[in-house]
Amino acid sequence: MNRRSGFTLIEVLIALAIFAVLSIIAQQTISATMINVEILGDRMERLRQVQGAMRVLGRDLVQAAPRPVRDPLDDSIRPAFIVTEGSEFALEVTHAGWPNPAGMPRSTLQRAAYRVEDGELVRVHWTVLDPTLGTEPLATVLLDEVESLAFRFYLGSGQWSETWPPRGSGGRAAAYSRPRLVEVVLTLEDEGEITRWFEVAP
Repeated sequence: MNRRSGFTLIEVLIALAIFAVLSIIAQQTISATMINVEILGDRMERLRQVQGAMRVLGRDLVQAAPRPVRDPLDDSIRPAFIVTEGSEFALEVTHAGWPNPAGMPRSTLQRAAYRVEDGELVRVHWTVLDPTLGTEPLATVLLDEVESLAFRFYLGSGQWSETWPPRGSGGRAAAYSRPRLVEVVLTLEDEGEITRWFEVAP
């Protein structure tokens, strides 16, 4: 007589339990992977934004030009490169390299400024070098979650200045002067301090 063998009820229950455990582990693994992918994507996007902001700022610093501008309030001369305490802007600079693809009758120099406002790094520029009171600047938000923006300028012999023109300098030469090496310290809420150095083209 032939005897047929099969699974007992206990074996079936054990197999189902093992399958359920493996399914839960697989689901958790897939969920964790998806979360990590999302976090990594957000992280890469944030780094792209930071690099983009630094690239724009660095371009303006590297191409700084010795061209002071007229102050619209009293027609005095504002230096080509300004970083002072208590100013409206963290940095004001005249820079070269302003693209002119339409061939408009204007200078390739541009006056730009940077400030931190409501947690955002804002770049401001003017369409003319010597603005009047009626000249409206154009503002572009480069980065959010920004705490502060600071600069230092190498003077040589291990000496640094946190203002430009440096304290003690004055006269016409100071209005045209530019630093040779600029340290930028950008403090972000999520990334902390980011420091970059830019060498100004001679």
